[in-house]
Amino acid sequence: MAKTTKKETVNKKNEPNTENKKSWKISKQQKFVLGCLLVLFSIALLVAFISFYVNGQWQTDQSAVSHLGDRSEEVQNWLGKFGAFLADLLVYRGFGLASFILVRLFFLTGLFLALEMSTKRLKSIWFWDLFAIIIVSVLFGFFATSAPELGGTIGYELNLFSQDYIGKTGTLLALLFGLIVYLIFKIKLSPEKIQSYFDSTKNEFKSELDALKTPQQPESAYNLEEFAIEEEDPELDNIHLKTEDTQFEINKEALKPTISNSSEIDLNPILKPVQMDIKPATVTAPVHTEEFVVEKPEEEDIIEENLASRLVADFGLFDPTLDLSNYKFPTIDLLKEYSTGGITINQEELEENKNKIVDTLRNYKIEIAQIKATVGPSVTLYEIVPEAGIRISKIKSLEDDIALSLSALGIRIIAPIPGKGTIGIEVPNKNPTMVSMKSVIGSAKFQEAEMELPIALGKTISNETFVVDLAKMPHLLMAGATGQGKSVGLNAVLTSLLYKKHPAEVKFVLVDPKKVELTLFNKIERHYLAKLPDTEDAIITDNAKVVNTLNSLCVEMDNRYSLLKDAMVRNIKEYNEKFRARKLNPEAGHRFLPYIILVVDEFADLIMTAGKEVEIPIARLAQLARAIGIHLIIATQRPSVNVITGLIKANFPARIAFRVTSKIDSRTILDTQGADQLIGRGDLLYTNGNDVVRVQCAFIDTPEVEKITDFIGSQKAYATAYLLPEFVGEETGINLDMDISERDTLFREAAEIIVNAQQGSASLLQRKLKLGYNRAGRLIDQLEAAGIVGPFEGSKARSVNISDLSALDQFFNNEQN
Repeated sequence: MAKTTKKETVNKKNEPNTENKKSWKISKQQKFVLGCLLVLFSIALLVAFISFYVNGQWQTDQSAVSHLGDRSEEVQNWLGKFGAFLADLLVYRGFGLASFILVRLFFLTGLFLALEMSTKRLKSIWFWDLFAIIIVSVLFGFFATSAPELGGTIGYELNLFSQDYIGKTGTLLALLFGLIVYLIFKIKLSPEKIQSYFDSTKNEFKSELDALKTPQQPESAYNLEEFAIEEEDPELDNIHLKTEDTQFEINKEALKPTISNSSEIDLNPILKPVQMDIKPATVTAPVHTEEFVVEKPEEEDIIEENLASRLVADFGLFDPTLDLSNYKFPTIDLLKEYSTGGITINQEELEENKNKIVDTLRNYKIEIAQIKATVGPSVTLYEIVPEAGIRISKIKSLEDDIALSLSALGIRIIAPIPGKGTIGIEVPNKNPTMVSMKSVIGSAKFQEAEMELPIALGKTISNETFVVDLAKMPHLLMAGATGQGKSVGLNAVLTSLLYKKHPAEVKFVLVDPKKVELTLFNKIERHYLAKLPDTEDAIITDNAKVVNTLNSLCVEMDNRYSLLKDAMVRNIKEYNEKFRARKLNPEAGHRFLPYIILVVDEFADLIMTAGKEVEIPIARLAQLARAIGIHLIIATQRPSVNVITGLIKANFPARIAFRVTSKIDSRTILDTQGADQLIGRGDLLYTNGNDVVRVQCAFIDTPEVEKITDFIGSQKAYATAYLLPEFVGEETGINLDMDISERDTLFREAAEIIVNAQQGSASLLQRKLKLGYNRAGRLIDQLEAAGIVGPFEGSKARSVNISDLSALDQFFNNEQN
């Protein structure tokens, strides 16, 4: 029985919802109301106190204070009977004039509560104000014994009490000590400050005394001692000197020194002539000047307009869409409306989730001052404002506990929300609303977007259409587990561009190793697609052809940079504007440059099959191709570090993460966790190096894509797809008729190493012979010319045509014969 009682006591002690611990806490609204009440009360006290002294009410209303219950009794206090009562209680029966300090005290207390300021300073104010009230009240009681309304009853009685024990002198000394304490600790008065004050006063007095002793002279631009004056000349009695600003009149008599004894000085001194600063006017003789003729040259004729402006005036700006001038953009009717009249708000679900969040946080001693809900298509954002003193990291660590209490598929905590003073908790809706591509394409934000390559991804939590510019990204990396919406996201990106850009303005290079995701876009090959010459399909499905395509894009990039250099512009936008204005001559190789967008549906498969041969041109395009209008969109379902390498991530600041299976994958794609808490079905996180935005991707089904491609494919098109420059690899330029005398000295030794290893690669020769890459590559070319190794086969090692060393010796013997 004793153990049971002890257990019950412990449970009661650890019970989280203890009313005794929380009863003293007041909310933010209660603090504000209490603060306003104290401010108004301080104003009422001020009115009552002033009225008490102004009208002499301390005498007239004193008799009425004892009969406050009698309504027929009248008072003169401006605040009525209540004011008369307060004045009598606090002034006459209290502290006298020192009661005005109470007005300041209540006013500041109200401000501190209403504005939620720190209470540490408020404690200091209360202590020193009460200290000042007592000292001032006793001072008035000591010096104004005949006027009890000045010191109040308390001041008068304290004065008498003190005099009974220490006398008048002791009481005065005690008051002086209290004043000194107040001045030192409250006013911060120190002996150094007093000494510096007297020193400054002394210096000022001394400077004023010196100024009185020194005769003041008028400020002018000349010196009187520099003038030589003859006493006998009466015309010089008065000299008028004029400066730029003032005019002075100097009397000769005033210049004589004043002396007490005339025998001590000669009144007619001989003054030495000196040069005067004021030069007299001189008369110059006329100088004969030779005849000077200025001949003004004739100005050349200026042509008002150049050739480019004349061409624009005659033919107008160059229109790149002229070849397909009758092209019609797809209509919105081709898209299907999936939503049922917008987002439906379930009030019961919101209240239930709100209560569970609040209760869960309270279980961990976290109080909430405010909570707000924003309902999105698939996720609801609950913004909470914790009470002061709550650590954000403590709330962040409760992510799994909140998810458990809500029984949610996965929640995401944003602590804090960038740009707001709140903490966000994203909770999936039980009945999510599908975001249709039609609602996104038809939104004003997308239709009125002034962007080079606008992309409508979907809608945010606040149900706003999320539109970004691919030209400013400048490249996009997409990742997510299988079946979470990557292919739908790619279709949304391509559809957005098809609805906004003319075929002359943008071209797509589509790489689809899965061979089924992007096949529908074959119908718009001669409108929007780009491909290599002498290839049948514009959509690349063979990984071996991807390397040539990427290298071809690198050649296109270099060619475009040469055009930009000749045109003296910095980017494709400036180049095309100059070309439209007919300032660039097509006969010099200039042409209108459309944007080229490379789309790779499964990048991991390319890395596995081609490796560095794919990664190097991808990284080179990502680094340099932004300015000339080549942009990359790469998607993968395996966001591991050996697929999305550091070289690729560094050049893809814009990233989209669909749901992934682990926090490691989330950090690989986004550099932060959160993608593992998504709910799938198009739920994504977007970042462009700054904040992470949660978006519900717009859904577009295969029949909708087919309708759009049929609509575009049925219109007039170009003769062929946009042809990329032909790429000739280094391995195709080997001279198979290489002279034996030009072989490397290590040729035979290299051949023996290759035959022994049965693997023909330059890296093998580098390791075995300790050579550089260039020499090892030349040896491989010579071995291929001799027929010892086979041709280049991408990332695979070359085949070896000689089986063993005896066959190799026979090969060399036949060559010598």
